[in-house]
Amino acid sequence: MEFPPDLLATLRAAHYIAALTGAGVSAESGVPTFRDAQTGLWAQFDPHELATPQAFRRNPKLVWDWYAWRRGLVERARPNPGHFALAEMERRAPRFTLITQNVDGLHQRAGSRAVIELHGNLRRFKCFVCEAPHPVLTAESTDAIPTCGCCGGLLRPDVVWFGEPLPAEAYRAALAAAQTCDVFLSIGTSGLVEPAASLPRIARRAGAVVVIVNPDAQIESPPDAYMVCGKAGEALPALVKAVWG
Repeated sequence: MEFPPDLLATLRAAHYIAALTGAGVSAESGVPTFRDAQTGLWAQFDPHELATPQAFRRNPKLVWDWYAWRRGLVERARPNPGHFALAEMERRAPRFTLITQNVDGLHQRAGSRAVIELHGNLRRFKCFVCEAPHPVLTAESTDAIPTCGCCGGLLRPDVVWFGEPLPAEAYRAALAAAQTCDVFLSIGTSGLVEPAASLPRIARRAGAVVVIVNPDAQIESPPDAYMVCGKAGEALPALVKAVWG
């Protein structure tokens, strides 16, 4: 895969690189996208019926079981070359921030450290009532939903549901990265889910060079952005090798 020489020179000279990743990166590891997860037993349900506070109040066991099933899919998945390339980019760049919309933790499993999780993480939990955080569970309960040691409320996945705001601290950190980086990469994301979709535009307005990595050549991109048409698992290792050898 070939890249514009000026893009390679820009990456080599960059003091601060930020990257935003979406579902396309995890899909290459076999993790289904949110809507693609509606298969088998779960095909009869609309995702909006399973990923809202209202759904959890209405039928907490149904929602808990769906997320337990999704966690099982994630546990069996492995980071792909795109994940590892981003971890290598973090090691090579003077400063690097990875912002992800994914909730599977595959970036961390590939070795990335500076990760901002905009939508939470499937393997973390918090209380539905008092929002106290709880550690990773070692085993799934088949009969009852675990309860909070602080208030006795039911535990829920620590992910962002429809109608909920992004974690304030995570979004502030993502916004700061977009506003101060030299290069901003948007990888494997449709660019449709706000407010994450606005980050490349914010970076561009702040003077950053924007690079879109996506197999869909028709994906919307900011003016003057570099477009790398390809899957993250193929394009990112090639880009890292071309820049840093």
